[in-house]
Amino acid sequence: MAPALNLVGAGHVGRALGRLFHAHGVFMPQDLLTRSQASARQALDFIGAGGAAQSLAGMRPARAWMLAVNDDQIAPVCAELARVHDLHGAVLFHCSGAKASSELQAARDTGAWVASVHPIRSFADPEGVARAFGGTFCGIEGDPAALALLAPAFETIGARLVPIDPAAKTVYHAAAVFASNYLVTVLDASLRAYGAAGVPEEVARELARPLAEETLANVFRLGPAAALSGPVARGDFATVARQQAALAQWDAPTGQLYEALVAPTAGLAARKNI
Repeated sequence: MAPALNLVGAGHVGRALGRLFHAHGVFMPQDLLTRSQASARQALDFIGAGGAAQSLAGMRPARAWMLAVNDDQIAPVCAELARVHDLHGAVLFHCSGAKASSELQAARDTGAWVASVHPIRSFADPEGVARAFGGTFCGIEGDPAALALLAPAFETIGARLVPIDPAAKTVYHAAAVFASNYLVTVLDASLRAYGAAGVPEEVARELARPLAEETLANVFRLGPAAALSGPVARGDFATVARQQAALAQWDAPTGQLYEALVAPTAGLAARKNI
């Protein structure tokens, strides 16, 4: 019989993982606690198993506990859970990309095993995630006894596990910000700069698309240093200076972004020429 799993919080991540765990028979969702009975009912309907709890103290003992709450709530919720429950021998985990398993120290101090498992993907569409979770990379770290339970469970639902250093968890999460969020910011600067030159937005997207797509393909095929091209890679710093000045005159924040990227790009170019 699958071990019981309690869920504290059931937003997009909690719902999607709860359904996957239940569907694959690796955990049996038992008690679920959310901010309201309405959200609990919706989550339970989505997951397909379990029951709504009224409070942390009212949740039944379970082999595993998933804290699917906001990052700033992980430690205080864990502390309260450790206060009202005997967690000795239980496994607690959260799915934050920015917080390490050390956020669950209060439970560890009472004899629980703790871990962090961070699925590296967007959960904006839980239904879509539940349908196509296979192949999702997950950064994982924590106590060996916790990982002994969680690693096979996540592998069963299709995860590809990547062990990470908990001491560098914030840097690890920043890597995703660079690869996703800040990439969007840089592309936005490109599209706005095309617009400043009189290029309509829809045309600007088509101008930038092949450059961006080919560059990304080269980065992942050849590596960043080999993929780098342009004036910094050529050592044409006169052109770089003219571009930076022109951007600063047109839009100061975009000029500052351009300037901030020159030194790191020059460092990358130096690696290219080694």
